[in-house]
Amino acid sequence: MKPLLKYKRKLFVLSSTMFLLMAPLLVNAQLVTGLQGASGSTVGPDGALYVTEGAVGRVSRVDPMTGDVTTFAEGLPPSLIGIGGATDVEFIDDTAYVLVTMVGFPFSFTGIDGLYRIDGPNSYTIIADIGAWSSANPPATPFDLPNGVHYALEKYRGGLLVTDGHLNRVLWVSEYGDIDEFMAFDNIVPTGLEVHGNSVYMGQAGASPHLPEDGIVVKFDAKSPVVTEVASGAPLIVDVEFGLGRTLYALAQGEWDGAFPGAPSLPFSGSLLEVNADGTMTEVAGPLNLPTSVEFIGNTAFIVTLTGEIWVIEDVSSPPFGRKH
Repeated sequence: MKPLLKYKRKLFVLSSTMFLLMAPLLVNAQLVTGLQGASGSTVGPDGALYVTEGAVGRVSRVDPMTGDVTTFAEGLPPSLIGIGGATDVEFIDDTAYVLVTMVGFPFSFTGIDGLYRIDGPNSYTIIADIGAWSSANPPATPFDLPNGVHYALEKYRGGLLVTDGHLNRVLWVSEYGDIDEFMAFDNIVPTGLEVHGNSVYMGQAGASPHLPEDGIVVKFDAKSPVVTEVASGAPLIVDVEFGLGRTLYALAQGEWDGAFPGAPSLPFSGSLLEVNADGTMTEVAGPLNLPTSVEFIGNTAFIVTLTGEIWVIEDVSSPPFGRKH
């Protein structure tokens, strides 16, 4: 039996008497189960959720009201070693793009790690061979996999940003396949992305062993090389996303299990956290079991997990400025 999500309460002290006041009720429910190798997600132009299933090379459409799952696209390269394959999805207008990783060298001599444009339910066009570009343009940080390990995809300025959690950088890829290095980092393991205007918000899992103090949310943009820390203190951050009222949230997968580099966290150690103005983060909901990405539709968070589930958390923020602490 899965543990119920727990919720933060507020403590108030008045005349030496302590009152426990419940925060706005958060309703949680399992919307979907049975996804295979679920990883990245986005909200499509039709308002539905789109989720990558790397194990089977598929993108599924999920009705956020009913949980009905239909196949949006299939036939993409599946994962070869249990991780990788179709890892994230994003739309530019009505066109979907899928990020595929760890299907090329050294795992295969024919697979292509890159950006795939979805042309139909069973067809795609490889727009950019990101693995080949990465191998030909190595970073300054040490690495073992020259093609990189690409994690997240986010629309930005007519193209798409791509995080590489192994080569420690963010790339910009045009919808025509041009690739440029957008931002390079030390060994900080870039993960999830969010964009507001010209500003890019990014999660950092931190190098192994992914300690909580290394879980950081940063901000940067195309006009400046300066990277600003927004908040820190969550173990193995995998995604960042704005909720209602432009309240920023971070998704932490939790305590790393230490089995091998790239291994997930321990089960039921993840959480959804609100990013506070003072640089701290406050847990909103947890424990979560191996979360990978989060999307907001209105005031509801939809959390995708490695176990093939989507969890719904309602009333996450109090409009218009978010939850008060």
